[in-house]
Amino acid sequence: MSAKPTKFLCVCGARPNFMKIAPIMDALARVDGAETRLIHTGQHYDERMSRLFFDELGIPKPHINLDVGSGSHASQTAEIMKRFEAVCTEFEPDWVIVVGDVNGTMAAAITAVKLGRKVAHVEAGLRSFDRTMPEEVNRILTDSISDVLFATEPSGVENLQREGMTNGKVHLVGNVMVDTLLRHKSAAAASTILTTVGVSAKAYALATLHRPSNVDNRETLVSILDALDVIAADMPVVLPVHPRTKEKIDAFGLAARVDASAGLRMIEPLGYLDFLKLMDNAAIVLTDSGGIQEETTVLGVPCLTLRENTERPITITQGTNRLTGSSTNRILEAYSEMRRDPPAACVVDMWDGRAAERIVQTLLNCR
Repeated sequence: MSAKPTKFLCVCGARPNFMKIAPIMDALARVDGAETRLIHTGQHYDERMSRLFFDELGIPKPHINLDVGSGSHASQTAEIMKRFEAVCTEFEPDWVIVVGDVNGTMAAAITAVKLGRKVAHVEAGLRSFDRTMPEEVNRILTDSISDVLFATEPSGVENLQREGMTNGKVHLVGNVMVDTLLRHKSAAAASTILTTVGVSAKAYALATLHRPSNVDNRETLVSILDALDVIAADMPVVLPVHPRTKEKIDAFGLAARVDASAGLRMIEPLGYLDFLKLMDNAAIVLTDSGGIQEETTVLGVPCLTLRENTERPITITQGTNRLTGSSTNRILEAYSEMRRDPPAACVVDMWDGRAAERIVQTLLNCR
């Protein structure tokens, strides 16, 4: 009698999670007899951008798109749970794999557990210790109910152990975002985005802003823009503008001020390969993103994180990343120091492009 196939339900929903799910889907595709379904929660509802990421990363078309769109945290979480419940009930997976820390991560995990399905959380144990961040709440809740926890760095293991997770549940496997970066770096090198934007390699800064704590308050946003203005006088600053940030710039009456900054080049959001090319060739990156802190560490690109905390402390201890908050003076001081004494390239243990393989093998061994 042949063994019953293992059934995996993989959940993603926001662009950062596309990069995390891609290598896992690829690794599962190589498992004989595995039945895998990909569920897109539809939290990032820009169809063009979602489709571009899926095409560039070679992710198969989602079997189901829940199409939840935007909304408050409560309404979005509730809609995902309602719609995912039907999918989970019909497919009856052995494992539900969730990644990252968005609302869909938590919502799918809670729904699956209540249906008696096993949950694996990829990128577990990351902690900013700031519960004003919605992502921090999502991380804590997801980790507390998951059956298997896959950590990207030693701090994640330590955090989970401190919270009472047993060693049998916790596995240090590396970083699936790094899997994706290493796999696509050569393809990204062929991008012509530098010519399109009009910048030269290692002669520009790259900036990203999207967190509510930075863009929803006019004074805070102005403080960051003031710093970018000064940096733009030293070198061009390329800012692929997040829809939330663009909305706030307009709402706060800052559009004319941004347009008047000759060195600040605000462009539309980019696909993965174009953005990777821009990041790899930047002289320095300024961001409030979590994943970009990790990617710049792997690439050896200096990074300033415009936050007071980070859930990815290994990027700080490796010396490639510094926390600046949103203060104009602190940003500029760190910028000057990083330009004067740029960090050396580093190698992080297990960030070797094989994290997804370790994840899938662990799950197969848990059958």
